[in-house]
Amino acid sequence: MVKTYRLENLSCTSCAAKFEKNIRGLPDIKNVDLNFGASKLTIDGDVPIEALEKAGAFDHIRVYPEKEKIKVVPFYQRRQTMETAFSLLLLIAGIIVSFQTSETNPFAIALFAGSMAIGGYHMFWTGLRNLSEFQFDMKTLMTIAIIGAVIIGEWREGAVVVFLFAVSEALESFSMNKARQSIRSLMDLAPARALIQRADELIELDTEEIRIGDILIVKPGQKIAMDGTVLRGESAVNQAAITGESIPAVKTVGDEVFAGTMNEEGALEVTVTKRVEDTTIAKIIHLVEEAQAEKAPTQKFIDQFAKYYTPAIIVIAFLVAIVPGFVTGNWELWVYQGLAVLVVGCPCALVVSTPVAIVTAIGNAARQGVLIKGGIHLEETGQIKAVAFDKTGTLTKGYPEVTDVIAQDAITEEELLKLAASVETMSQHPLAKAISKKAASTYPSENFNSVTGKGAYATVNEESIYVGSLSWAEEKGLRIPEKARKLQESGKSVTAVFSEKVLLGIIAIADAIRVESPSIIKQLKAMGIDHTIMLTGDHPATATAIASEIGMTDVRAGLMPEDKLAAIKELQKQYGRVAMVGDGINDAPALAASSIGIAMGGAGTDAALETADIALMADDLEKLPYTIRLSRKTLRIIKENIVFALGLKVMALLLIIPGWLTLWIAIFADMGATLLVILNALRLVKVQK
Repeated sequence: MVKTYRLENLSCTSCAAKFEKNIRGLPDIKNVDLNFGASKLTIDGDVPIEALEKAGAFDHIRVYPEKEKIKVVPFYQRRQTMETAFSLLLLIAGIIVSFQTSETNPFAIALFAGSMAIGGYHMFWTGLRNLSEFQFDMKTLMTIAIIGAVIIGEWREGAVVVFLFAVSEALESFSMNKARQSIRSLMDLAPARALIQRADELIELDTEEIRIGDILIVKPGQKIAMDGTVLRGESAVNQAAITGESIPAVKTVGDEVFAGTMNEEGALEVTVTKRVEDTTIAKIIHLVEEAQAEKAPTQKFIDQFAKYYTPAIIVIAFLVAIVPGFVTGNWELWVYQGLAVLVVGCPCALVVSTPVAIVTAIGNAARQGVLIKGGIHLEETGQIKAVAFDKTGTLTKGYPEVTDVIAQDAITEEELLKLAASVETMSQHPLAKAISKKAASTYPSENFNSVTGKGAYATVNEESIYVGSLSWAEEKGLRIPEKARKLQESGKSVTAVFSEKVLLGIIAIADAIRVESPSIIKQLKAMGIDHTIMLTGDHPATATAIASEIGMTDVRAGLMPEDKLAAIKELQKQYGRVAMVGDGINDAPALAASSIGIAMGGAGTDAALETADIALMADDLEKLPYTIRLSRKTLRIIKENIVFALGLKVMALLLIIPGWLTLWIAIFADMGATLLVILNALRLVKVQK
């Protein structure tokens, strides 16, 4: 039986690995999947929660059923914080007594021992058990160092080291919880219960009990609990939580709505179209959790490095303690120096340097309406050299719009549109819909007729009005202005509006470019991405005209899906890492072959969520520069973190040469590195679109 649980107090990767190992040792366990980034546990086996918590007792890990809402305990009320505070009080009292009397005063020693016991009993217990099993992690190193300090009579320094290590652990736990809040905030978006109308009866149900086809009643000011389509009503719905859009979207009958979004104005009746586990918000949560579970290349390297680094530090510490002692005979000094090496060598800051940055960045991106499916994709995005774009629906809006209206002298542009729309209102052709949408109003019309390959006509104001191709107008003996030819050559569909004897005007229609497209190309160039390429199946003339308007020079038109795939492979040979931006369906082969596939995924588009490495949830192209900027900043912060983590330790270790390294300096170097790494990573929260 597969069960999923949420975890509390899972603060470090080594603790997570040990917890997973302990669970694998339980009876009746077939498989274990522990997601450190999302603090989530999935097991295949019938094991009670008590047994799982016992397996995590070494780190006070708490286990909760996935659906149960976890009560978040404020940082200052946590057991770890309280113990650290008591440890500090006893430490201060011990320092006062030791300075008034001596460090060897029994009362001072008792206070230092109490401070160490309260602040470090948990660390000692784990460290001693690790030592007995020959497992060497940071707690093992700290335990050896503290025992050594006590043996050589350094009670005060030992107590300070324990306290500072406890502070470091508490802050690490706080930072990981802060980074995971993005998932918690997503989970809390959709209500757990909703008002449902069944058989003319209103009942309140848990979302798990709601079925497809149920009618969901959503009052103004309420959050929508399930994905569905509007059956009755009209309202503005704030979709920022799902798509990152700041402006509420107007929803009317037939429009799609999503769980977790806020109904701001009118009452809505919504037909439920998905079960609670299949809603868009559920998919987003799943994707973000999977992304945070997948280790980035840098993190994999750090984990491998730490495996060899920890035993190496133990060997170095042993040599520092023994070799100079033999040479100088000053055993106390060099044993002390060896203990300090153990403390400064703790890999805590190094191990946390990458995951805290990755988790924070992916969580921040999700809140901005960008789904990044893993650390590897986050890192790759920061290194792309070229970006290939699909045209239709990516650089353009994906549907025809009226772009030019040229009326002859006899009538105005408004009158021309009104006459054309009066005919086209009866047609289902996409170009006809574009004209009808553009016109402010229409005249009554009758006797509508459609002529295949030419257009349509109807009687409007007791006169036959024709709307169709330029060649049809020419057949009627009408002269077409040169401007109409030029519009046609630029890739636009040009429609003539005429009566039996007079050309009334022309209307040009095209798949209009997105307003933001030219700006996006400029932003990418400003960021150092000089190579932007359009890959489209459209006619070369149309593609070239749109590319010229947007500011792109490399255009490859008339491409089938397999041609786009070949183009991506060619671009990769030319530029190296290439991103492909498309709609996630007909661009699937190119998206899959590119270094990074970025889907223009309107909320709820399953293909976009599943095909690409990154999905821009609101079809908002402006999120592309933000994503690249976030990725680059994450890469920079990871590199800075590794430099901080190793640099401070190297500086501290150099103090061994003159014999200046103390336990105080060692723990400050370790804690300072951990603090710098955590605070540096949390800067990613501030990266906005």
